Amino acid sequence: MAGKTKFLLHVCCAPCSTHVIESLKEKLDITCYFYNPNIWPISEYRTRLKDARGFCRRIGMPIMLGSYDSELWILATRGFEDEPEGGKRCEICFYFRLLDTARTASRLGFDLFGTTLTISPHKNPEAVNEAGRRAGRVTGMAFCEGDYKKKDGFLRSIELSKKYHLYRQSYCGCRYSIRTP
Repeated sequence: MAGKTKFLLHVCCAPCSTHVIESLKEKLDITCYFYNPNIWPISEYRTRLKDARGFCRRIGMPIMLGSYDSELWILATRGFEDEPEGGKRCEICFYFRLLDTARTASRLGFDLFGTTLTISPHKNPEAVNEAGRRAGRVTGMAFCEGDYKKKDGFLRSIELSKKYHLYRQSYCGCRYSIRTP
């Protein structure tokens, strides 16, 4: 890995990380960072964390764990509980998680940070990338923009998830996204 750019990759879950890691690992020295205080309930968080750790172990990728400060996340999104999926609450959530990732990257001497969030067809890549750019400006860290669902990236993540028998969740993870209408 000598000579490669040190990259801290925010990972929301194992399935979303598959194609992103596959597409970047030759160019970057990747360390995965699981920071998702938005995931609820705690049993769902633990399931996703276990799968992310297991996947990283299987492919020989280092993974770090951020804190599960769900109360801070709830405070950050207060007043936006009724927003639709993809609304202002999601933008706040993206920024909340990417700011922590950028701060961690800066503190630990990484050159670059990014996220797997744009692999999802349910996430607005411009909103995710804007949150990353903002976090980068605040911390002085370079943000790696992407839209990993392009060029069949999402389909590739599904293929890799099947290959590695990864848990594929049915909602984004936050308590507000699992409500029924």
